[in-house]
Amino acid sequence: MKIDGKAWRTIWLEPDGRSIGVIDQLQLPHRFTTRTLRSCDEAAEAIRAMVVRGAPLIGVTGAYGLMLALQTDSSDAALAAAFEQLNATRPTAVNLRWALERVRDRVAPLPPEQRAEVAKAEAAAIADEDVAMCESIGDHGLAIFQQLAAARPAERQGQPFNVLTHCNAGWLATVDWGTALAPIYKAHRAGMAIHVWVDETRPRNQGASLTAYELGREGVPHTVIVDNAGGHLMQHGQVDAVIVGTDRTTRRGDVCNKIGTYLKALAAHDNNVPFYVALPASTIDWSIDDGVAEIPIEARSAGEVTHIQGRTAAGELAMVQLTPDGSEGFNPAFDVTPARLVTALITERGVAPASEDGLSNLYA
Repeated sequence: MKIDGKAWRTIWLEPDGRSIGVIDQLQLPHRFTTRTLRSCDEAAEAIRAMVVRGAPLIGVTGAYGLMLALQTDSSDAALAAAFEQLNATRPTAVNLRWALERVRDRVAPLPPEQRAEVAKAEAAAIADEDVAMCESIGDHGLAIFQQLAAARPAERQGQPFNVLTHCNAGWLATVDWGTALAPIYKAHRAGMAIHVWVDETRPRNQGASLTAYELGREGVPHTVIVDNAGGHLMQHGQVDAVIVGTDRTTRRGDVCNKIGTYLKALAAHDNNVPFYVALPASTIDWSIDDGVAEIPIEARSAGEVTHIQGRTAAGELAMVQLTPDGSEGFNPAFDVTPARLVTALITERGVAPASEDGLSNLYA
């Protein structure tokens, strides 16, 4: 994707070949800055603090984190310790463990002196594969959008196709293209008249800050709304489709995504609005059946609920308190949407019903 005319990925190998560059998402949307990660500790902190976020990007960062660790100490003990350190940073997104296991299993049989270079190559391969998968998701999603738009009543044919999305599942959440936003970018570039309702996504406001930032740079028409406005828009026929990403999807099609996704799915179901979930294969957890009972839900700091970051009139970034002194906050970061509320899953291999048979047929 492009920022001010320059093509960017969210993560890259720096020219020295030993460190990793990332976009600092804590500074967006008001400042575009980058960071250099030179150690496993720095990679782990970048994931934990959400300098990088989004399940696919977390996975790639973890993979490069193992490379950084092995450059310092390539022993079996160091590999195991780095794996555990990185895996503990974000417990909900399955992509992290998937990428860490892939790199670990690739390098573990090798002599220690070869491990760092092979880990680098494997992490780069995971990044490239993520880009290809996300672009394919975009192609499959575009076909769905075009079919839905063509099926609208004649009086609505000249109107923009209205999509509602929650949280950020764009290129900032992946290496490039994104998952839920990839079909939107494809539609916009294909000349389709499309408009996006962007949920603010409290408490971290990834929609208002990151999704709106991405769409604006790409020139996609969009409107930021409060999280509770989606149902109202659906009741009044102003949403043609809902599309979200996911941090973990069970083998039967339950999806775990940013807190508030479940409520959007309920509203969509009640108003006969199709509800799609876009995901790459790395987000499927084949070991889990019941998402509500089995997916670990990360509880983040209550300070994300009681405080908010913004830009002052003087142009400085500042954190301000929203709640009265003494009021406690509770901050579950994700919720689970049961498969019965999901119209379909859009993957790099095609579109499938949200069911065990649907996913198994794609990934036999």
